[in-house]
Amino acid sequence: MLIKKRGGKRRGAGRPPAGAHAGSPHRARPFHHAQYPVHVVLRAVRAVGNLRRRSAYHAIRKATRTTARRADFRIVHLSIQHDHVHLLVEADNKLALASGMQGFQISAAKHLNAAINKERPGAPRRGAVFPDRYHPVVITSPTQARHALSYVINNWRKHQEDRSATTRGWIVDWFSSAPLFGDWQEHGGKTVLLEHPPTYAPLLVHPPRTWLLSTGWKVSGSISYRATPSARR
Repeated sequence: MLIKKRGGKRRGAGRPPAGAHAGSPHRARPFHHAQYPVHVVLRAVRAVGNLRRRSAYHAIRKATRTTARRADFRIVHLSIQHDHVHLLVEADNKLALASGMQGFQISAAKHLNAAINKERPGAPRRGAVFPDRYHPVVITSPTQARHALSYVINNWRKHQEDRSATTRGWIVDWFSSAPLFGDWQEHGGKTVLLEHPPTYAPLLVHPPRTWLLSTGWKVSGSISYRATPSARR
């Protein structure tokens, strides 16, 4: 009688992807240097629904408030799209990046689940909101930094979220930190306070400390709020 051995490499083995989009592979994270910011993408499970709604925005805002207490990890910009979130972050080291992202995801999941449970009757929702590992892209050059900035704060135009009856008159995306960006091409380097909706509460983000996100990106040109970003470089 042939006895099958347990374990070993075989087709279909291992943990399946947690959602429609496969997450980052489970490899060791590389060493992280504090001078390099990171572009992070988090994808949400379908059960959470559209993240571009008032209750979801305020839930994620509460998570940015929790993260803002950290000294070694900073969210510089954030953009909320239909089923995913873009972040530009700075971290002092590899451990700070990992724990900062973990803290943000846990806080966002807690507040989003609480918002869902207020909106929907039935059994309360618990568990993960961002099930896969976050996908980081380390930014190492001024050109990459400028592209990442424009990509994140103008991301709503890429997904055509600027074409609805509600958003057609918006200059910038109020579901992002774009209203806090002070270097728009149209303003000629002057900080201009944009007219905001009466109930608007901004996301809690930090001014950049890295040279690439504070000054270096300007070497590669200005950023217009009319720009529609292309795929990430």
